[in-house]
Amino acid sequence: MKKLNFVLLLLVMLNFGCQKTAPKNTIPKIENTIHSKATEALVFCKANQMNQDFCILIDLGTHSGRKRFFIYDFAKKEITHHFLVSHGCCNSMWGQDFTKDKASFSNVNNSHCSSIGKFKIGERGFSNWGINVKYLMHGLESTNSNALKRVIVFHSWEKVPDQEVFPSGTPEGWGCPAISNASFRTIDPLLKSAKKPVLMWIFKSN
Repeated sequence: MKKLNFVLLLLVMLNFGCQKTAPKNTIPKIENTIHSKATEALVFCKANQMNQDFCILIDLGTHSGRKRFFIYDFAKKEITHHFLVSHGCCNSMWGQDFTKDKASFSNVNNSHCSSIGKFKIGERGFSNWGINVKYLMHGLESTNSNALKRVIVFHSWEKVPDQEVFPSGTPEGWGCPAISNASFRTIDPLLKSAKKPVLMWIFKSN
């Protein structure tokens, strides 16, 4: 019995020691990623005559149950709003969250996947979804050049919640970055008042 107690005590001490020496902050904070992307985004906007007041950054490398849609204010150098956002279901079932932590990407028509890359937010129009407003998305890179042909647009969707739902995920659509109705009502006035095209950059963090 004494030998058994000694072995158990030794195991506890070893485990405690491992916990004390484990590296801290091994996963970069999402805010650091966003600030880094925003720096690159501002350079891009200046070079391409795009809006330099704010941009939209979407990290589809983050679990879809987390807020991963960010409005970044260039002047303040800070995130002013962050929302949940859907991604494409690809070969999974529409409206579910089967790929909540492993989004796939494609630029192919009818793939039902999201596309990564930089987009120019275009004309405002009518949508059958959410609050009945959409914005066209012009893909600016080889990874998203078919956005208009694929009818990939920015809109709201009543299925998208306002608050984080982790470990569940946000319901998945056919590739459009859709946010909640309340979230869209927040960003719509900003987009309507922008004097130059707004950048939306969809990317996948490591």
